[in-house]
Amino acid sequence: MLAYTIYLSFAGALLLAVLPKRWHAAARVIALLVALCGLAVALAGFISAGTQGPVAVADLPWIPAMGIHYTLEADGISRVLVLLTGLAAVAGILFSWNIGDKADDRANEFFAFFLALIGGVYGVFLSVDLFLLFVFYEIAIVPKYFLIAIWGSTRREYGAMKLALYSFAGSAMVLIGLLTAYAVAGGQTGNYSMNLHTLAQYHFSTSFQMWAFPLVFTGFAILAGMWPFHTWAPTGHVAAPTAASMLLAGVVMKLGAYGCLRVAMTVFPHGLDPWGFSFLGIDSWRTVFGLFAVIGIVYGATVALVQNDFKFVIGYSSVSHMGLVLLGLLTLTQIGIDGAVLQMFSHGILAGLLFATVGRIVYERTHTRDLALLNKLQLSKAMPFAAWLFVIAGMASMGLPGFSGFVAEVQVLIGAWEAFPWFAAIAGLGIVIGVAYTWRAMQRVFFSDHPAVTADGSPVPIPEYEPVTWAEKAGVILLAGTSLLIGVYPRLLLDVIAPAVQALPHALLTGGHQ
Repeated sequence: MLAYTIYLSFAGALLLAVLPKRWHAAARVIALLVALCGLAVALAGFISAGTQGPVAVADLPWIPAMGIHYTLEADGISRVLVLLTGLAAVAGILFSWNIGDKADDRANEFFAFFLALIGGVYGVFLSVDLFLLFVFYEIAIVPKYFLIAIWGSTRREYGAMKLALYSFAGSAMVLIGLLTAYAVAGGQTGNYSMNLHTLAQYHFSTSFQMWAFPLVFTGFAILAGMWPFHTWAPTGHVAAPTAASMLLAGVVMKLGAYGCLRVAMTVFPHGLDPWGFSFLGIDSWRTVFGLFAVIGIVYGATVALVQNDFKFVIGYSSVSHMGLVLLGLLTLTQIGIDGAVLQMFSHGILAGLLFATVGRIVYERTHTRDLALLNKLQLSKAMPFAAWLFVIAGMASMGLPGFSGFVAEVQVLIGAWEAFPWFAAIAGLGIVIGVAYTWRAMQRVFFSDHPAVTADGSPVPIPEYEPVTWAEKAGVILLAGTSLLIGVYPRLLLDVIAPAVQALPHALLTGGHQ
């Protein structure tokens, strides 16, 4: 059933690509219907599978001479992320309902690229054959370039090219690692296969894993925004149109974190073993990447604290939150990895909501993202809906109890405390800084005491802006309601995630030791 999320998305992209360019309204409706159908399939697959283990979706020979199959499978982690993708797709289209209002918007092309990207993301989360996963991974990257380069804003060509170069550099690292593993395992056993389970069961030498693991992990972590390879992310977020920003933070960065867990850590668990020596307290790749993760948490939050571009605040906050995801994965504990996967879902929802607030509701009406200018527009009175939406989304993002971010962050911090006490303390500091940058942006943009004044010193009248549309309200309800639902009853996802984490290779959950 879940395979139809892929087929529907690509079929919709193809239909939109050949749709007459003047049919703007039809393009929006078709894109929304396709995305809703994808979400319905994702939700049906999520509910029908319940808490059971991996569910076979498809298995067909693809390149038999190389042992490559079209194999799709969905365990609890995959099902949660497929559901996230469906939600992000629908919300992204709702917040792009203005695409096509202008004659030169090329709405059919925009939504065709959008759905092609979504199809690639669905494919990554469902693929078991790693060659197939890599193909879908590349498919997801290409439309992102065009969405930013054609429909973006601030330095869009630069942002699109930087994203593409970083992504393809990471992809090259992943491909080298996978092809080497394929050749080594096949050469020893005579069974050449790119199947994840087959490679995970093969006992690669520790020396091999010691270089293959960091290569593949770094390749995927680049797309997850890991420090110091994060610089493409804020630039890409700011340059991208609203829907593309929502997808970039909501699901594309999750592809990187998913690859770190599903491929690098699963196939090469002994790459996490201690080196046998220590340098400044660093004794393994696990510690190296854990350090990078906590630096990213604090660095992203600190840089967000001093930004004057509203969208850059949210862009750097995504770097910080993705640091929490990577830290949770590297704890190698049940609760830490559970929290990391839940944080992927939560951040995907909340980052989408924040980018929609900043990019679509505020920027499209005020035509500025400069905090100093927004400071004078009395937006709490001119846009009360946007003001209170940012309050809710901002507090949810910084871990307010009752929303999805709270449970996820608590689990990551508990797992980090068990594995890296000092790193947990530093990550906690990053969360505190997150409160500061959220409240700073909230105060300066929406609740300023310094409205603009005329030459005679009298306050400038409160400006009138286009009212919030039905599509924007629907998108807000979808995303905010999902975060609230999971925050109130996190077992809806945790009961699905936990068995999948327990089924990870024993060598991984024991820190690389049998």
